[in-house]
Amino acid sequence: MFLFSWLARSGASAALSALLLTGLAGGALAKEAAPTATPALAEVSLSELPVQAQETHRLIRSGGPFPYAKDGVVFGNRERLLPGKARGFYREYTVKTPGARTRGARRIICGGTPPTAPEVCYYTGDHYASFKRIRAGLAP
Repeated sequence: MFLFSWLARSGASAALSALLLTGLAGGALAKEAAPTATPALAEVSLSELPVQAQETHRLIRSGGPFPYAKDGVVFGNRERLLPGKARGFYREYTVKTPGARTRGARRIICGGTPPTAPEVCYYTGDHYASFKRIRAGLAP
């Protein structure tokens, strides 16, 4: 009786272990297979942006000079709202906010090289909480 009881427990224990390991491995695979694509972003034409954003875009295309020391620094995309790219692909530029005593919340983020001819640019008016892709070919 003792042997039967021990085998039953051992068999159940082994089966339970196998199920747990399978479940854990399946969970790890599910995490690896989860899509990391960013959602489609709304688009905006340059002419629809505030005048200050249009001016910042013009400065980007001409290589400056920029009014803020942090203009042109690498944008890390920590929010992961923009398409994933290698570190250093994106750079950020301040869009002046009338009446603001600080840099404010408005930015243009551009990606690609050279910085004066970026592949893509995005506008955020809410300090990286949302972005709109600036439609290509509409630079003044």
